[in-house]
Amino acid sequence: MRRIHLIVAFSASAALTLAGCGRDDGTTAGGDGDAPAQTGEAVSTEGASGELEVWAMGAEGEALPDLVAEFQDQYPDITVNVTPVPWDSAHDKFVNSITAGTTPDVAMVGTTWMGEFAGMDALDPTPGSIDAGKFFEGAQDTTVVDGTSYGVPWYVETRMVYYRTDVAQEAGFDEVPADQAGFKEMAAALKDAGAEYGISLQPGQTGSWQTVLPFAWSHGAEIASEEGYTFNTTEMVESVEYYGSFFAEEIANANPPEGQTEADFTSGNVPMFISGPWMMSIVEDFAANEGEDGFAEMYDVAPIPAGASGESSSFIGGSNLAVFQNTESRDAAWALVDWLTQPETQVKWYEMTSALPSVQEAWEDDALTADDKLAKFGEELQTAQAPPSFPSWEQVAEAFDGEIEKVAKQGLSAQEAMDAAQAQADSIGTGQ
Repeated sequence: MRRIHLIVAFSASAALTLAGCGRDDGTTAGGDGDAPAQTGEAVSTEGASGELEVWAMGAEGEALPDLVAEFQDQYPDITVNVTPVPWDSAHDKFVNSITAGTTPDVAMVGTTWMGEFAGMDALDPTPGSIDAGKFFEGAQDTTVVDGTSYGVPWYVETRMVYYRTDVAQEAGFDEVPADQAGFKEMAAALKDAGAEYGISLQPGQTGSWQTVLPFAWSHGAEIASEEGYTFNTTEMVESVEYYGSFFAEEIANANPPEGQTEADFTSGNVPMFISGPWMMSIVEDFAANEGEDGFAEMYDVAPIPAGASGESSSFIGGSNLAVFQNTESRDAAWALVDWLTQPETQVKWYEMTSALPSVQEAWEDDALTADDKLAKFGEELQTAQAPPSFPSWEQVAEAFDGEIEKVAKQGLSAQEAMDAAQAQADSIGTGQ
């Protein structure tokens, strides 16, 4: 069984939380509901030529040169130069390059940056020749800003419930309940059975929206319309009240020690948490270092429990590929993007980096189907969604995280928290 290794975070926030992508009420922010996204002028990739400067962040920037060597074998008239960019300086580097007119030809772009960069007229619209239908819907929606697609999803991730199967059975549960009421009962039962806490949940602070919103979406909440943010709806307030109840009833720790998730999970002190696929290798490696053999058989993953909507819907993160308007080799640039999103290339990239494919067909490969837990993440990606592609999202998310922290740590009511989040979001605006 191939292990999943930690993927560097994909967003622009200072803490490098995972980037969000936009599907809320079935529309993309600024889009036209079910209308297909507008696309750019066609390109001719056959016989394309030119020299491309490509920027990629983190581990992807280090690994990409080895992969594109195969691309250059197929396109001998295209030269690709990859520049690795540190995540902590990437956003400012992009903004400065846009301002100065010195952007790369192609770049890995955090999904929450799409609205901002498109709003600066920096990105080239995606050619209609690229099949948008091959990507997970939630991932494809992250490329769409004001009704036009700019780029393609490169790789994805989503969140699921991790739980200790042995501890759950001791508490009387053979599996995680699919409904939110039953899920909370299970978490309480795990604590009653001897765990210190039944579940680890993020009590606000940077990036907590990535855990809160899956519960809200699974309850039928919508956090935005085409006109703006919608945080103080009945469904959203009910979801935050539900989330806050785990802390109020001390089922989850409102002040968890930092960096304790894997230790608490492997010891059984906190036998349930929510995270992405990279945590599989982390908890298994931690257990192995503690002398716990066969830990992979002691836990499993399950979908986010559904509320009133009746359907589990998790957060989808990842990173996109975009071509910049200033490129002098547009055909070559899109030839590279198209090649990087072919199913066989996506599987190779997964084998090199553990970055999960954004192309659905790639998930049919044995490299991804052989791991039962990983396959469940692929299923969860089918309904995963994320915040809208408004340029202001990261600023609004910070305000939202602050209100969730007040709910978790100070007992602020969900209604008061969401009214405050809405007021701040209205003040900030969409940024369009």
